[in-house]
Amino acid sequence: MTTVSVAVPRKGRPLEAVLDRLADETGVAGLADDVISTLRYEKAVTKGDQSATGDVYERLATYSDDADPHAPEYTLVRDDRQGMPRRIVFDSVAVPVDDDLTLRLVGREEPFRALRKHEMPLGFDSADLFLEEVVELRDEPLAELGDVNERVDPRDTDVRLVAGLGDTVWHSVLATPEVAREHDADLTRAFVDAYEGDLCISPRYERLVEGVLGTGATDGIEFCYPENGQSEEAAIAETGIGVYLTVSGSTARDHGLEVGEHLFPSETVLLRSEPEVTDAVERVADLLVTAETGTRLVTQ
Repeated sequence: MTTVSVAVPRKGRPLEAVLDRLADETGVAGLADDVISTLRYEKAVTKGDQSATGDVYERLATYSDDADPHAPEYTLVRDDRQGMPRRIVFDSVAVPVDDDLTLRLVGREEPFRALRKHEMPLGFDSADLFLEEVVELRDEPLAELGDVNERVDPRDTDVRLVAGLGDTVWHSVLATPEVAREHDADLTRAFVDAYEGDLCISPRYERLVEGVLGTGATDGIEFCYPENGQSEEAAIAETGIGVYLTVSGSTARDHGLEVGEHLFPSETVLLRSEPEVTDAVERVADLLVTAETGTRLVTQ
């Protein structure tokens, strides 16, 4: 029996996207639902939105099933909310693929970095982190997942992007109607390229925004950021223009903002460490990448 380990986030939307895909391809819908509902309950407990049954260690013991080798395992991590020093998160689970292959999901705080260190051959992480860490900045904008690998320096990392899961949230241009009218232009890359002045973004997205706009478009732009406790949309409304994540644009519109061009898809992506590729790794990658994800970005 061959086991292929796949690094995944310990919690949140990216992990749920991976579990949903795994359920679709292997029929483990019950397992996926169990993990997702457990983690959502624990998140609600951590945020104070749900009353807990027992203390965190009692709940952790309840979730464990030592008699079942394919039952999910959980662990504890520190949470930064005051009064909540521990949070239950995903640790691992083994899923049989066929008679001679098992896929093992392993929770990591930073799955991409686990691949960079050759701890595992495959992993799921945010496309945003991949851009922030290793994608080369150029004058031309980066608009598609399919363009990512071409901008990765092979001397920097052996990891490549395989495909996205389609749980897309868009980095988009947001602006007030006043700014749009003042410049009499659609909210596109070309608009940002011609714009000079303050552009509000989340501070963790500086390099990403430079990449998806292109370094030429950021000439004459000064990045500014939300104040402590202020939401990105509220800060962009004060500044007049910015770049941030949006699905439907409803939250942006609640702040009086117009939603412009989608600049880059923020989604969960399958990553592969090239030196660790084996036939079994390829079989698992093929299992996790279906026609629904679009074209694979690395070849076998």
